[in-house]
Amino acid sequence: MEGRASDAPQLAGDQTTLQRKRLPWWTRLEWREAFEGYLFVLPKLVLFAIFLVTPVLMGVQMAFENVQPFRSTWVGLENFRALAHDNVFWLSLRNTAIYTAVVVPVAVMTALGLASLIQPLSNVLQTFYRAAYYLPAVASAVVLALVWKWLFDYDYGLFNYLLGLLGVGKVQWLVSPDIALWSIILMAILSPPGAGVVLYLAAMNGIPRELYEAAEIDGASGFQKWWRLTVPLVTPTTLYIVVMSTIGSFQIFTNVFIMTGGGPGNATTTMVTEIYNSAFQFFNFGKASAEALVLFAIVTALAVVQFRWLSRDVQY
Repeated sequence: MEGRASDAPQLAGDQTTLQRKRLPWWTRLEWREAFEGYLFVLPKLVLFAIFLVTPVLMGVQMAFENVQPFRSTWVGLENFRALAHDNVFWLSLRNTAIYTAVVVPVAVMTALGLASLIQPLSNVLQTFYRAAYYLPAVASAVVLALVWKWLFDYDYGLFNYLLGLLGVGKVQWLVSPDIALWSIILMAILSPPGAGVVLYLAAMNGIPRELYEAAEIDGASGFQKWWRLTVPLVTPTTLYIVVMSTIGSFQIFTNVFIMTGGGPGNATTTMVTEIYNSAFQFFNFGKASAEALVLFAIVTALAVVQFRWLSRDVQY
């Protein structure tokens, strides 16, 4: 009797397997459920294909064409050869590299430092500071750029007014070719890194308290606990913030377009500003698409390097 009872589930499973093999694949339950799922996401996939995938593919094609209003001709790598001898393109690449090299490290370290100061506070105060630092990110970038343009104004700006109180002469923040790019960098540095603070606080609050208690028993100081425990354990968050900040820095456009328009004398022209000028001021869409592909290649290469440098498995 025991042998028959134990064989019953196996026989039932064999019958179910045979029954499934007899059914066509499109009538099986898992395929029906998968098909229903695909139907739900189909509208979003169609919109994604029309408004994102198609323009990207058209941009790649246009990078190898001489684009005209009614007829485009294939020119191969000619647009990329033209970029190699374009001084404005290299100047925009240099400006973007300087902006990224200064802004990204400062923004990441500022976010890490602020989150480290806020994390020991109560939940109520943490919530208050999260909202306080993230609130400027909700505001329109155009509005913020206009406010900063007034702050840097030569005659009526706040910065020159404060310098006047100290007896220092006025500075041509956005007019001097030697200072204009650094004024835009100063704006980025002084803007609060709200997203970074929120992400770092979430990561720090997930670290088990037992690790800090064990470090205290071993006699670790406050700085040693921060440097030996907190910083290594939030490395995945650091990787995400570094990658996203680098991409955002290479895509800097609104602040430059509103505050200087790329001037004076292309001193603040960045890569995205140069792409915009090539496409919508000079109507050279082939060159603009080639510049966009170069920008994509640079950002991808930097992301790969950052992943290899900072990617590590953290377990606690």
